[in-house]
Amino acid sequence: MSTASTATVPGVTTRDHEDDDGWPRLVEAVRASGQYDTLTKAEQVTRTVLAALGAHVIGDERVDLARALPEEAARLIASQIPATHRLTAARFVDEVASRTPGATSATARWDVSSVLGALPPLIGDDLVTRILAQLPPGYALLFGRADLSPAA
Repeated sequence: MSTASTATVPGVTTRDHEDDDGWPRLVEAVRASGQYDTLTKAEQVTRTVLAALGAHVIGDERVDLARALPEEAARLIASQIPATHRLTAARFVDEVASRTPGATSATARWDVSSVLGALPPLIGDDLVTRILAQLPPGYALLFGRADLSPAA
């Protein structure tokens, strides 16, 4: 890996990611959180969920998320074309299910929660709060937070 390359999020370079072992630690955190049998399965789930998330986080939060994550995860976030409309949390889970062979809504919800729940220790509560502010209601639970938004 070249340390001089740039990710596709403007302002984020791989030099922002000084921790080269961050990706294995993230995958291991997802493996433990989701109780996956193998690191291979945890890595596949991590890639799928982060790629889906990358299409729905925009602006400064997208840049800050990419900067806070390990280089491989940042690339997954940065390589996505921003979505033209925001998905509800349930539709986001369904999108992840559609990207995962053999997944059901329930298994995709588990996968999404396993990955997004592993992010707060890496990216910090302030950034999670900012990301949640730009997403429709319902995502807080996927990040392992209580959803305190009023019912519609």
